[in-house]
Amino acid sequence: MVTGSENTSSFRLAYVPGVTPAKWVRVWNERLPDVPLTLVPVAPADADELLRSGGVDAGLVRLPVDRTVLSAIPLYTETTVVVVPKDHLVTAADEVGVADLADEIVLHPLDDTLGWEELPGRPARERPATTADAVELVAAGIGVLAVPQSLARLHHRRDLTYRPLTDVPQSGVVLSWPEDATTDLVEEFIGIIRGRTVNSTRGRGPAAAQTTEKRGATKGSPRKGAQGKPASAKPASGKTGKSASGKSASGKSASGRTGKPTPGRTARRAGGGPQAKRGKPRRRS
Repeated sequence: MVTGSENTSSFRLAYVPGVTPAKWVRVWNERLPDVPLTLVPVAPADADELLRSGGVDAGLVRLPVDRTVLSAIPLYTETTVVVVPKDHLVTAADEVGVADLADEIVLHPLDDTLGWEELPGRPARERPATTADAVELVAAGIGVLAVPQSLARLHHRRDLTYRPLTDVPQSGVVLSWPEDATTDLVEEFIGIIRGRTVNSTRGRGPAAAQTTEKRGATKGSPRKGAQGKPASAKPASGKTGKSASGKSASGKSASGRTGKPTPGRTARRAGGGPQAKRGKPRRRS
């Protein structure tokens, strides 16, 4: 079911920590300047409920999502990394395997997004409430933390670093929205996500198309003169075909004569004036 979007004053987009929607928002603002895009940060655990309840129009969220009521378009899959102190032994390697963490306390925050079947290493006595809390524990030397790379960057500290972690779950990021609320503006954002050009009409609703056409008509309309008529290609004199020297395209001058000079005219030009008459030579006395 596709619902109309004519009465929608803005587009509300949720996003979870680590996801950066800036490039898509920039394209949206260029194409639909009359429809504000509102960003709504949301915790991963709350994203499904926010989408189902209609609190936002769409969201950039992490898998899994409730596919019984939500549509989803995969965007990318993140590399999983292990966050450790800068002086940790594993920093000597370019990447780390699960076996390298066998003797480590691996922290497992309650907002974990990787969906472990079996956590590597040794478990901590308690699970940190959030990823941010787990990062603080890593800095205190209590354990290490496996997270999507974007979260390691989000919670970066000067005393910590990270390395890619192989053979472990990874986090997939998707664009998701309620299946029964696929509005024109949702279709427009899908087009931006998929890299469609501004002239593409595929999947674009009437409201979005009218906005783009209105902008195009304003930019491409011909200039008008004082009487409201489009500016003519003719010069101000009203004559056509004249060059800057006054000659027409046929080679004739404005007086109608051809450009071929006469001998007399040439002599006068060469002498700087009319040619002087020659009289009889005087006799010597």
